[in-house]
Amino acid sequence: MSQTLLKISGLKVAYGGIQAVKGASMEVKEGELVSLIGANGAGKTTTLKAVTGLLAPAGGHIEYLGQNIQGLGAWDLVKRGLIMVPEGRGTFTRMTITENLQMGAYTRDDDGIEADMQRVFDYFPRLKERRDQLAGTMSGGEQQMLAMGRALMARPKVLLLDEPSMGLSPIMVDKIFEVVSDISKQGVTILLVEQNASRALALASRGYVMDSGEITMEGEGRALLDDPRVRAAYLGE
Repeated sequence: MSQTLLKISGLKVAYGGIQAVKGASMEVKEGELVSLIGANGAGKTTTLKAVTGLLAPAGGHIEYLGQNIQGLGAWDLVKRGLIMVPEGRGTFTRMTITENLQMGAYTRDDDGIEADMQRVFDYFPRLKERRDQLAGTMSGGEQQMLAMGRALMARPKVLLLDEPSMGLSPIMVDKIFEVVSDISKQGVTILLVEQNASRALALASRGYVMDSGEITMEGEGRALLDDPRVRAAYLGE
């Protein structure tokens, strides 16, 4: 039976007097691709920020690799293999593509860094073609590729992707989801936050639906995709 790598229990997060996440619970098991879908403002990104130590929870528990990680900073969690690609990409715009990828491996001291960089270039040939280009001169889609590649350089045990398709052209969206699928098939455990419900659930082993800070539905990805309530709320049917 697969080990649970990430477990969120009764998570509450507040901004001032506003409760953004209201007792959410979910789990991600080793090797799974789990999708968290919901409308803009549902609390998805807030959940990821709490998991990665960027926001302090107001209540609940977060366990990673069987240990309580509340109170640990993002730096500590990166070293433990909990890696997030944030919404907005967050590339180092004045660094080259190669330098950005090297920053992804900053916490590593092994001899596999060059091999991993080549693997990233295999996923994203465009990055290899432009490896000496400054990240800030790239298109949004190219920067998304770079942000994902940088995260892979850290050798994540759990990879958190926050809205990777947001603002991209249809062709680039196809490429991003293709790579997400490939990464998952290579055995990387993924928690995918997406507004594109149809694409996210089609890939997912399991999925959760978040509405107004609460988990309102959960189940196998395909089952949720076929659920009339999900289709009416998120697919316009």
